[in-house]
Amino acid sequence: MRYGDTHKAETHAKLVRLAGRVLREKGPQNLAVAELMQAAGLTHGGFYAHFKSKDALLVEALASVFEESSQTLQSVTDGLPPRHALARYIDVYVAPAHRDDPSTGCPIVALNSELPRQSRKFRTTFDAGVKLLLGKLAGWIEAAGIAGGEALAASVLSAMAGAVAVSRAISDKRLSDELLGAARAGIKARLGLSEAVL
Repeated sequence: MRYGDTHKAETHAKLVRLAGRVLREKGPQNLAVAELMQAAGLTHGGFYAHFKSKDALLVEALASVFEESSQTLQSVTDGLPPRHALARYIDVYVAPAHRDDPSTGCPIVALNSELPRQSRKFRTTFDAGVKLLLGKLAGWIEAAGIAGGEALAASVLSAMAGAVAVSRAISDKRLSDELLGAARAGIKARLGLSEAVL
């Protein structure tokens, strides 16, 4: 069977997308190449036509996941003034929907405990992704006239990711929801964002 000129690129993109979901849902250690290829409808041997190694796939998938997170951030805040954008992003991030679907959520929450066991390239890619998100937050904080800049952005991102991580660990859904609500309110209060901003 002869494939079109774009087949290899489309297949590659599909593998990266699938790997990104598994990466966030199960972690890098549990991403099995054979299962990934089967999910894509391909043979295990075809993997090396696309990637030099599993680590190369992981690095590319992680970069793609951070780009996806950045696009989500942009889509939920597009056209909003800085204070509204900050409030909206906090509401979307520190939310039950984010807690309940790790496979499409922020890689910071899903992967932070995995980093010490990963390659230098993977960790460098993770660092670049975190800096990208921090830059967005710091830009909004500055544009909103809130003192603190990058240091405040780092603290806010840490609080948001920590709240979602802890909420995922709690088995009592009501308690988990309450934790998320309290965290959202606390983070907004720290930034001087009242509920009226929404």
